[in-house]
This record gives sequence, structure tokens and C-alpha cells, in this order.
Amino acid sequence: MAHYTVVVMGVSGVGKTTVARALADRLGLPFAEADDFHPPANVAKMSSGAPLDDADREPWLASLRAWLGERERRGTGGVMTCSALKRSYRETLRADATGTFFLHLVGSRELIQERVGRRSGHFMPAELLDSQLADLEPLAADENGAELDVGPAPAVLVERAVALLDGA
Repeated sequence: MAHYTVVVMGVSGVGKTTVARALADRLGLPFAEADDFHPPANVAKMSSGAPLDDADREPWLASLRAWLGERERRGTGGVMTCSALKRSYRETLRADATGTFFLHLVGSRELIQERVGRRSGHFMPAELLDSQLADLEPLAADENGAELDVGPAPAVLVERAVALLDGA
């Protein structure tokens, strides 16, 4: 079996964690939730309703890059969630794991807003969705990855993701 290194990306509320956990289980790969790598100051800032800036994200992205690089070096592969909103962030993430595949989950603003509004116990307030959408730079044609619309059930998305990975 191939050992993929995958980042499931997109704005808050698209289902990154649900899809990434299921994909990791389906492929038998290690899983990491990027939110768990945020330093306390970042969590406090987002919890207060303030968006992170690039300086806030720098050490967080470095930690994620190290995790991905270690999975690639060991040959174990892995699946990680990460908003990866900007191309520069994705370039940082793949710096030590050049084969990383970015699976960009996309959906209408209305659907995503509805999902964010239903969540409880998450530090990312719904008010920050607009700032994420403003920052989002979709995958470019020369980036290793693909978009998936989040309308279908997670199990369907996982099977579509596996097909995309097998074709990559």
C-alpha cells in the first residue's frame, strides 16, 4: 500500500477533521489535527474573535511542517488537517514533505456558515469565517492536490479522495 502524505485543507467548518480522520482510518495512516499544534496564545487570540496574522502562524506552520516531514522520512505517510489558506502556507508545509497532496474541501458560504453555527466547543468563532474566506487562495494548477465539494456524505468524500490519491 502506498504511504500518502495528505493535508486536508479548507476554511473552518468544511469538515476537515471528519474527512481527514476517516481518510486516515481508510488508508491505515497516522492522523494529526493541526488545531492541536496551535500555541496557547493563538488559541486565545482566535477565541477572542481576532484572526491570526502570518507572524502568529509561523511557529504553528513550522510544527506542522516538521510532522509532515517526519512522516515522509519514515515512509509512514500521514493525514493532517490544516486550513492551509495561502499558497505560502502550503509551500511551508510541503518544504520537508515534497510529495504532500493537498485535498481542498470546498462548499458554499451558506453551507459552511450553517455548519460553523452548529459546532460547539470549538475555539474558532463563526465571525472569523469571512476573514478565512478573504485569505483563501485556492490551489493553483501547479500544486499537487485537488478540490472536493463537501456536499456529499463524508464516506463518499473519502472514497473520492482515495481515487484522487491513486491517480496522483
